Order: sequence, then structure tokens, then C-alpha cells
Amino acid sequence: MLTRSSGYLALRPGSAPAAVASLQSDGYVLLKAVFTGEELATLRADVERVFAEYPPDDRGDLPEQSTPFRYEMLNRSSVVQRAVGHPRVLEVIEPLLGEDCHVIANTAWWQQPGDNEHLGRFWHIDSGPHVPRDPGVPWDPRIPYPVFAVATHLYLWDCPIESGPTGVIPGSHTSGQAPPRSRLADDDLEWEGRGTVAIVAEAGDVALFVSDIWHRRMPLLPGDPGRMFVQCHYGRRDVAQRLRPTSVANHLSEEAMTRARTPREKSLVGVHPLSFYDG
Repeated sequence: MLTRSSGYLALRPGSAPAAVASLQSDGYVLLKAVFTGEELATLRADVERVFAEYPPDDRGDLPEQSTPFRYEMLNRSSVVQRAVGHPRVLEVIEPLLGEDCHVIANTAWWQQPGDNEHLGRFWHIDSGPHVPRDPGVPWDPRIPYPVFAVATHLYLWDCPIESGPTGVIPGSHTSGQAPPRSRLADDDLEWEGRGTVAIVAEAGDVALFVSDIWHRRMPLLPGDPGRMFVQCHYGRRDVAQRLRPTSVANHLSEEAMTRARTPREKSLVGVHPLSFYDG
């Protein structure tokens, strides 16, 4: 566990909720009934409002792939902004990311029944791996595996097995590797003998998973009701925010932007191609 002391990260003494240990060791955890009653209904209604008021964001996807998403949600909804700061979520992520962690991406998902065109249906990681490692080099168990970013799904609808919930492979975040390219659609993929766990949830639950964990949307089954949730990624203070593309949100003067012509010149000054949390 971490804390920020005199500007530096240090080991954090004391205890933490059991969910913290699960998130660090298994790479995921499900918090039950974080949002209930009127609070849940208000959150769902405001996400519906955003979908009605804002067209799909242009992040380079085909129209059928961009329709189910709305980005930078905390800029568009005060209700979502409050929700992503819920104490039950922060008490789990702050011991791993530090008390000064921040939101790096915030997207609402509203997928209709049968809609599974997003690339997330294949095994992937959201970023990293943050500590790349040769498969033949085991991690020293004396060192808690570092966490740099955590994804959360705030479920606005029930997410049963029929809806193709997010599947994770426990412990795979410690592999130091991305999922093998030859098995990106393999339902039987494992890591050190552990197979897929489908995160089945009810409306108001919140799933958290480490960005490095191998995960995907599971195959849809008959009776798929669709999915609706708010996704929020939290990162360490040192990880840049990605709410908006760097072509839109950057620290550059107009002159510096003009001078950067080649792809490498642009990335060097901080204008990067869309990737990971950008969409």
C-alpha cells in the first residue's frame, strides 16, 4: 500500500479494506450495492441525458463502433463527477495508487442487445504492461505487485452472464506481458492455471480491475439485455489524463504545434496518436 509523503510515494502503514488486497493480488474485485435507490436512478437518468444531448465522439472509430460510447463524462455530468469520487471506490484504489490519484479517462457505455462490435471483445490490457518482464523471470513474492492504473465499471443495469460481462483472468496482471496474439479470441486462455472469471453484476455494483489484467467482453448469449455502465479509469498522479485527445488538450503553443510535422516530432512534444484510454 502507498501513501504520498513529502512529495514522494512511500509504503503506507496500517490496515485497508479487504477489497484492496483482492485487487492487488487477483487484479480485480467487485463491490456490491455501491449505488442504490434514488442515487442509482439519478445516475442512470443523467447518463441517458448525455447520450441524448451529445452525439458520438469522433475518436477514429467507425460509426457503428462509436455510437455506444460517450467520453469525458465528468465534464458532461455533475452526477457522474460525484459518482466517480464515491468513498467506497476511493478507499480501495487510494492505497494502491496514492491519495493524490486522479481520473485519467471517463466513458459511458450503452450497448444495445446483440451489439458486440467493439474491439474489447478480444483479450487485451488497457495499457502497459507497466512492468514488462520475460516470461521466464518470476516476480519476487516479497514485493507487492505495483499498480499504476485501475479501471472501474459503475453498473447502471444488471449485467448477467447473457449480456457478455467483462471476463478477467485472475493474476494475469502480474505476468508482465500482454495476452498472446495468437489467442486473443480463445475462451480457454489461462494464466498459471487460472482461467476466466466473468464479472456478473447487479445495477449499483462497481467492478474494479487493474489495467494490466487480461480481460475481454465475454461472448453474448440468448437473452442478452445489453449493457449500460460508467467506466472510469484512475491513475497515479504521474500518469497523464486522457479525457480528451492530446491534439485537443495539450501544453503547446500554436508555434510549437506548427513546428512539429512528422509523427515522431508530434509525439515528442506530447501530441500522441489515439490509443488505450483515448477511446
